[in-house]
Amino acid sequence: MKLSTKGRYAVMAMVDLARHAQAKPVSLSEIATRQEISLSYLEQLFARLRRAGLVKSVRGPGGGYRLAHGSAETRVSEIILAVDEPISATRCTEMGEAGCRADRSKCLTHDLWEELGNQIHAFLNSVTLLDVLDRKISTRLVEAPSPGAKSDTMAAAS
Repeated sequence: MKLSTKGRYAVMAMVDLARHAQAKPVSLSEIATRQEISLSYLEQLFARLRRAGLVKSVRGPGGGYRLAHGSAETRVSEIILAVDEPISATRCTEMGEAGCRADRSKCLTHDLWEELGNQIHAFLNSVTLLDVLDRKISTRLVEAPSPGAKSDTMAAAS
């Protein structure tokens, strides 16, 4: 799966907003400077984030943006989906009853990539802005078996 700059920048900006919006609204120019993101790009992203109900805009002098919900309630998956970033690891499009190949069958690795996409979505849905701020991400990772270790099914077959 490749996450485009749209999704990455939206998450970066929202984490920045969560960190700096305690006392007053945060201007996009401040976020742009701190995160080294184009202001016009941030304006486009925040328009989508506002429509999705993730941020609130404050007009006038000293205006800017605030989180619509607390950082503990705002999930990374919501941010990515709000900027129209699909969380998918497969090249296949929505199949419905039809397959992803020209003959309407599934490609051989379709289920593998589809499940990977589901796992990525589940992980991003389990992470909040507060988790990112508190650096509590590594505690959510599942430890992979070492390269020399046999899986349970391989060990049972031995």
